[in-house]
Formats: sequence, structure tokens, C-alpha cells
Amino acid sequence: MRRQEIAEQVATLAGPIALRLGLEVVGVELVGAGRKPILRVLIDRGVGAGVEDCARLSEALSRELDLYDLFADRYTLEVASPGLDRALHRPVDFARFSGRAVAITTVEPIDGQRRFRGRLLGLVNGLVDVRLDDGREIRLGHEQIAQARLVVDEAELRQDLKRSRATGKGPADRPRMGNGIPHAPGAGSTATHMRLGVSGE
Repeated sequence: MRRQEIAEQVATLAGPIALRLGLEVVGVELVGAGRKPILRVLIDRGVGAGVEDCARLSEALSRELDLYDLFADRYTLEVASPGLDRALHRPVDFARFSGRAVAITTVEPIDGQRRFRGRLLGLVNGLVDVRLDDGREIRLGHEQIAQARLVVDEAELRQDLKRSRATGKGPADRPRMGNGIPHAPGAGSTATHMRLGVSGE
């Protein structure tokens, strides 16, 4: 089974579990070379998922995955919050983060260029609308986008920090909860570790 197919099946399994916990699965990817890949599940709660959220979903999803024969070899399950420079995958992501700075790489060159930076304007008739730093405006179909990610803007971070202090809530870090040693299929979770940060992978 191809990695993309496995990721899609895991997303299907993780979605209802996350919903029961008041969370949302915003991305699933299978990364890493060799026979011990990392299964990374990204979750959100609107105001940012915390360490406990990652731990709860990791435990519940581990039990669910043990019931399915998706992995022939060992793997590592990693549940994390997307972070400040989160990747944008779904149409709802591009609508939600309208107004934010983004970096986009296209599948094929557009006027000889594949990498673009600018301000996300949202969705227009299903197309991702971006005002580029040079003033141009482009609209891209989802199938044209190889990768899209929020750009960490220091001015926006300062504004978010001021708002968070006013409301008494700190800015969300990027909690990460995963298994300390790789899974063997059917073995379940045996240990956990946690890493905090704000940068993307």
C-alpha cells in the first residue's frame, strides 16, 4: 500500500476520534525513509491544541490502529499541533487564514516561477487567491499547489501576543506527543515523549 493511501486511511480513522475529543485533524502524513517511518497526525482545537490533547489522541488512535493491518513494519506515531508556520492543506485552511502571510510552491512553474510569497486573500470561486509581495495577484487551483505554509510575521506575532495577554491566554506552542520507541504492528503504545517548539518540520 502506498504511503499516501495509508495516510488517507489514518485520517479517516483519526477524524471521528478527534471529533469525540473536541479536536480536528488538520493533516496526516507518513514521512521518513527506511523501514521505520513516522506517522505524523496534526490536530487543532481552534485556539491551539495542547499537550494533553496530543496525548489523548495519541493513546486513542494507537488503540485503533492496532486493530488494522496498515503497517507491515514498525513505525512511530507522532501527534502534534501544527505550529505557527503551519502547512495549509484543505480549502477550509485557506479560507480560515485569509489575511495571513503565506509561502506557496506550485506543482508546475507559472511564468517561470514555482515559489511565491504574499498575503492570502482567501478563496474565490474555489481558487486560492494570493496578493504577492510584488503587488501581483494570482489565483491557484488546489491541484496546482505542491505546498503552502503560513509565514511567521514578527509584527503579527506581537499583535497576537498583546491580544493573548489581554485575554489571559498565552500563544499556543507546538506541543508534540508521540511514542518514545517505534510501534510494532499490534504492539500498542509503550512509552511517550514530548517536544515543544514553534517551527515547522
